[in-house]
Amino acid sequence: MSAVDDVESRGLAAAGYRPAGAEETVRANRHWWDGASREYLDEHGDFLGADDFVWCPEGLREDDARLLGDPAALAGRRVLEVGSGAAQCARWLAARGADVVALDLSMGMLAEGRRLGTPGPAGRTDARPVGLVQGDARVLPFADASFDLAFSAYGAVPFVADPQRVMADVARVLRPGGRWVFSLTHPVRWAFPDDPSEHGLTANRSYFDRTPYVEEDDAGEVVYAEHHRTLGDRVRDVVAAGLVLEDLVEPEWPDGHDRVWGGWSPLRGRLLPGTAILVTRRP
Repeated sequence: MSAVDDVESRGLAAAGYRPAGAEETVRANRHWWDGASREYLDEHGDFLGADDFVWCPEGLREDDARLLGDPAALAGRRVLEVGSGAAQCARWLAARGADVVALDLSMGMLAEGRRLGTPGPAGRTDARPVGLVQGDARVLPFADASFDLAFSAYGAVPFVADPQRVMADVARVLRPGGRWVFSLTHPVRWAFPDDPSEHGLTANRSYFDRTPYVEEDDAGEVVYAEHHRTLGDRVRDVVAAGLVLEDLVEPEWPDGHDRVWGGWSPLRGRLLPGTAILVTRRP
């Protein structure tokens, strides 16, 4: 889920919209998440939990959504989490008997995942083991047709310049009939400021402007990047990978949920969609 915070607090020289290449984006985001992993979990860890499955800032949980199918049928399924962060969702699946591998670009995030999954004061005493793999979601280090399910909760897809490669490689590692479900910032949000207040309710950019959001250091090097695609772009990437789109979920902001997370807030969430979840299947 978006890590865009106050630029000055992180000592960055500039932030805004400008082109960023595929390899440049990968290098920047690997370095950024390595350095920000503990800070990110200190801020959001109570909401995400150590072994809960939260799809989005709206608080939609897999326990309720069942986008991966019946939880009772997960036992024995081989599952891949793409862009896992600290692998909270992967541990939720492992606790239900699934054989889970969590892949992330950042060793820092995977180290936090290891810490959360280790018995003792810093982690759960009854956590089940989850395979943790460092890797690029565009080039998955797994054999063809080796997973029954794959998913990503705000991981990888918006953080690459060439998401069609992620779709194609996930399709490759899925078995026939396998499901691929991923959540990301709703594309409509990119037309609005990333502001949880009323100032975030007035569009100030074209929805069709696909220029990525980029943060730079004093040397002008990219240190963080997120890439925008329209909803149509996302659907076309899915279809081009040979996947079938089965559902598009746009979680509504629930009553009683008052947490502000970056640009997500009760004020905006009741008026604008904040998350899109695409449910797809390999034929």
